[in-house]
Amino acid sequence: MKRILILCTGNSCRSQMAMGYLQTFDKNMVVCSAGTKPAEAVNPYAVAAMAEDGIDLSAAFPKSVNEYMDDKWDYVITVCGGAKETCPMFVGEVGKLVHIGFDDPAAAVGTQEEIMGVFRRVRNEIKHSMQQFYLEHVKGLKMPVCECCG
Repeated sequence: MKRILILCTGNSCRSQMAMGYLQTFDKNMVVCSAGTKPAEAVNPYAVAAMAEDGIDLSAAFPKSVNEYMDDKWDYVITVCGGAKETCPMFVGEVGKLVHIGFDDPAAAVGTQEEIMGVFRRVRNEIKHSMQQFYLEHVKGLKMPVCECCG
């Protein structure tokens, strides 16, 4: 059984969405998410975007990485992305650190529909990347590189 921790700063958007997808791919994995500076709540746009794809984050809440420091992890995935952002480091026991960066949708501005559009785009990128991570790292399949993603 693989144990995966997804790490970000606030644990309110990207790490929650990534956890939601990985949990649906394989019920035998332990998948958790956490932040170094957890937000008060999961971003409602993230909850709405994931609901559109059939994943319920309505009961999710941000957690501190400190809750997981004494646990052993096969993978720790950091998901921070922007050039202005610094991904937190995990100092607990981990087999492999993996960075898969995404833009922070919480930084989106505009109308509600424009903001939701950013969340949908990032959600889709997270879904694609988590599927690829799962197939390559958990299932051990060699995935071809697609032209659109590099």
